[in-house]
Amino acid sequence: MQDQLKIALIQSDLVWENPSQNRLNFTEKINHIQMDVDIILLPEMFTSGFTMAPENVFEAMEGETIAWMLKMAKANKTAIGGSLVIQENEKFYNRFVFAKPDGLIVTYDKRHTFTLAGEDKKYTSGDCRVIIDYKGWKICPLVCYDLRFPVWARNTNDYDVLCYVANWPKPRITAWDTLLKARAIENMSYCIGVNRVGIDHNSHEYSGHSAAYDGLGAELSGLKDSEEAIAIVNLSKKHLQTIRETLMFLNDKDDFTLK
Repeated sequence: MQDQLKIALIQSDLVWENPSQNRLNFTEKINHIQMDVDIILLPEMFTSGFTMAPENVFEAMEGETIAWMLKMAKANKTAIGGSLVIQENEKFYNRFVFAKPDGLIVTYDKRHTFTLAGEDKKYTSGDCRVIIDYKGWKICPLVCYDLRFPVWARNTNDYDVLCYVANWPKPRITAWDTLLKARAIENMSYCIGVNRVGIDHNSHEYSGHSAAYDGLGAELSGLKDSEEAIAIVNLSKKHLQTIRETLMFLNDKDDFTLK
């Protein structure tokens, strides 16, 4: 187990429904990271933007983007995570993929599909939460709209990092800022959110605000403007253990079963 975990948050514009161009753009951005990091996080649907036409951009788990993620992870000796449109068993998923440098992959399918945009009509919801074990850290990956549902994020697994990748629009960015901080505080975990910027094909504007908070809600890094940027955050397992052992708030949580 390593005490420090260094994570790069890539806040980027996305080319609409153009996986090959988005892969090229992210290759360039990843190659510009000047320091060694343990994890690189990309936004939700980083190959396409938040499209409700999955038939235009879907890939298989054996497709080009997964191969690209594994190649970039190995070359840069870092894990890479983000969500993309995957087709499996004739169903479409908004799937978070975590590619490790050793070639292993962990996936999580978005549980809460965004009904306001009709995502529930195009994509199949996931039915289980996933905890990623990486370098002695336990990481819980979630996707965008999941942020609004605290029960789903509840820290019953003693995870260390809660991370959200998103296409969260500018008109509701106050909710994004507020809920990221709240999830960190209520779960006594690090909470990281990576959002996109730019204007998509449907004229929805995104203002970024990618950020990271510690287990007490202190902001470690935030990208508050609407421009492309990369933030590097350094997490400490010792710091997290100290605040948990000192305050012990998680010991007083209620017991119930999620159905």
